[in-house]
Amino acid sequence: MPTFDEILTEARKSVGEVDVRAAEGLLPEVAVIDVREKNEWDEGHIPGAVHVPRGYLEQRIERAVPDRDAPVLLYCAGGTRSVFAARTMQEMGYSDVTSLRGGFTAWKDSGHRFVVPRTLNPEQMHRYSRHVLIPEVGEEGQLKLLDASVLLIGAGGLGSPAALYLAAAGVGTIGLVDADVVDESNLQRQVIHTTDRVGMSKVESARQAIHALNPDVNVVGHEVRITPENAEEIVAQYDLVIEGSDNFDTMYLMNDVCVKLGKPDITSSILGFEGQITTILPGEGPCYRCVYAEPPPAALAPSCSEVGVLGVLPGIMGLLQANEAMKLILGIGEPLSDRLLMFDALTTSFIELKLRRDPECPVCAGIGVVERSPALAS
Repeated sequence: MPTFDEILTEARKSVGEVDVRAAEGLLPEVAVIDVREKNEWDEGHIPGAVHVPRGYLEQRIERAVPDRDAPVLLYCAGGTRSVFAARTMQEMGYSDVTSLRGGFTAWKDSGHRFVVPRTLNPEQMHRYSRHVLIPEVGEEGQLKLLDASVLLIGAGGLGSPAALYLAAAGVGTIGLVDADVVDESNLQRQVIHTTDRVGMSKVESARQAIHALNPDVNVVGHEVRITPENAEEIVAQYDLVIEGSDNFDTMYLMNDVCVKLGKPDITSSILGFEGQITTILPGEGPCYRCVYAEPPPAALAPSCSEVGVLGVLPGIMGLLQANEAMKLILGIGEPLSDRLLMFDALTTSFIELKLRRDPECPVCAGIGVVERSPALAS
């Protein structure tokens, strides 16, 4: 049976190795993969490296490096595990894989810059473990969620599920705008509230529910009605907006303010058995006025209090809003920035309409790409 040294020697015959000086010259052009364990990664890593532990290499490397012809530089602590990892990648069809001789130890000892990452504490790692397991989220993504701030316009049917799931996901700051109190008629659909909190302000009721679910979340209450006088001041404090009001005046106000401030606006409306949702990204896609220039007359726009709404419908649409928010924070997936998604609860069917910017829109015409909040991945 071959010894470890013999196996390593054989692996090195097929794997190219470079020293620290040569590796430094390669960095701008190669994908750098750190194959060490998490505790090693947490102590420091090469800037720009992607963490793919050796034990997960076969499972995750295709996501980290989808192009099998792309140049890849692998490193571990001392240069041994990276040789075996490189050979494995060769067996998977990667054609240009190199190992860093001496590994991270040689890199650090030579005085090169390295990054010590911010990490989740043990309690957070346990709470958000199912997120951390997803390569597209991971610990880095969870930290983005913890750093993000989301403003919910309304703590009612749409805001209830959105607030609960964003809080459960670990969104660090959730702002709630609502001037109403909990009424018994709300409880059929506004699941963040409970019978014993009837008569309490919706903001305080939602705050208690969120803190019971995840005490780490900072809840900022705005017990006011959003108006043209206060909207900009409130919206400016947050990374993005989830609009879940029950009237067109507020919907259009949020559209106009978010476009002006460059804030994403995830807007949804519901009535009876039907709901719709779109995401407004100022400067990137159409705003609401590109599609509907003005609100409809009040007589043609009945509210849920007049027509009614199926109790589960706002749950479905509110969760779609929360999903949009998380994608924007994490920088993954495709936002609904140029699409209107319509849902029919009776047929359990979706219809997607393509939206286009209006070059003569009174609100967003002429606006170029807007720089997003630093908390939102591009």
